[in-house]
Amino acid sequence: MALLQILAVLFLPGAWGQSSSSRLGVVVEAKNITLPAGSKAILPCHSPRMVWIRDRLKDRQRVVHWDLVRSSPENSVERVLDMSPGANQRVYNAFNKGRVFIPDSAFSDGNFSLIINNVAATDKGVYTCNLHHHYCQIHQSIQIQVDVTKSARKEKRYWNGEKTAFVVLLGSSVVLPCVNRRPLWREGLQEDQQQVAHWDFQPPGVRPDKADRLVDLYASGERRDYGPLFAQSKMSVAEDAFTLGDFSLFISDLRPADKGLYSCHLHHHYCGLHERRIFRLTVGPPLMPDSTPAPRIFQNDEPDPSEGVEPPRVVNVFIPEHRSYFMQHLGYFLATFLLLGFIVIALIMLTRRRKKRGLEYELGRSQRGTAIAGGEVALDCTELNCCNQEPLNSEYKNNIMKERDMAKDCNKEFDGKMWK
Repeated sequence: MALLQILAVLFLPGAWGQSSSSRLGVVVEAKNITLPAGSKAILPCHSPRMVWIRDRLKDRQRVVHWDLVRSSPENSVERVLDMSPGANQRVYNAFNKGRVFIPDSAFSDGNFSLIINNVAATDKGVYTCNLHHHYCQIHQSIQIQVDVTKSARKEKRYWNGEKTAFVVLLGSSVVLPCVNRRPLWREGLQEDQQQVAHWDFQPPGVRPDKADRLVDLYASGERRDYGPLFAQSKMSVAEDAFTLGDFSLFISDLRPADKGLYSCHLHHHYCGLHERRIFRLTVGPPLMPDSTPAPRIFQNDEPDPSEGVEPPRVVNVFIPEHRSYFMQHLGYFLATFLLLGFIVIALIMLTRRRKKRGLEYELGRSQRGTAIAGGEVALDCTELNCCNQEPLNSEYKNNIMKERDMAKDCNKEFDGKMWK
């Protein structure tokens, strides 16, 4: 548990960095640009989706229409009705007028459900609710199947695995649901305040949350410049950025202090668009002028000592990494060392335990062997003492009768001692 807490603390900075980047927007472009000092830089930032079009002035940008696909003849498709904000509903079949409609408040509350009164047998088929927002490039479709029955007991609603199916009683009414509560379908939004573009500058060694704001652009025409760079016309963005969708940043007279990370943020809160483009700008040495005098040739092929020849200068710029990357690598190393330490300690404890068990086993074995050997030696000594108390005399070696008598006497004495 303690190890997990340590690793969590070490990895938290990386997690914070990822969460902060997700809040800033999705990175759609990242480039490294190297330019010589004194030149002009153009950091491109184009987005056709950010072209400023007032949605309330173009009613056909938001459209809803219902279509019906009949199984016979040959899966024919029929447009039932369509509707745009600020316009009346258009019903394509005279038989459906006054019988099929959607609520007039559809573009205010997001409820585009289709209401069918006095259901007929010809209403059978697959209905499709199509929602199109051409300005925000949103296209959604919802399918519902309708079957007509004459029995009230068979009337029901179920899911057939792909779409919702309604079994409707002939002559009754039915509501086919199609609801979208997203704010972009509602009227009354001030779109000119929903579109924002801004540039940030992050010098080398500075955290992303400490980056400097350069400029804020609004679709309404409002503009906010930060710092003296824009006031001095060193940096600029086109005035018609929201008309052309071009938010490129122009930097003139590059200096070594201009190197770093530049990020273009595009936010369209109305359409839910959040994009970010990052450029790493490196400033190199200045270019040599083109109009250089032709070198003079001497007889000894030696340069004129009066002219000082300066060797070329090479500038190496090292941009430090973010702090979170260092903390992540440090966490990996510490976790590896802790794991190796645990493995070594476990091996040492296991080895000591096995040695201890081996010593105990050898000690017990030696004690048992000593006890058994002591008993055998005593018995042997007893037997030797009993049998060799009176050594045989050499003069009776050839007398067989004498040897038998001596053996009988020795056996009697040994038997007597054993019985005692």
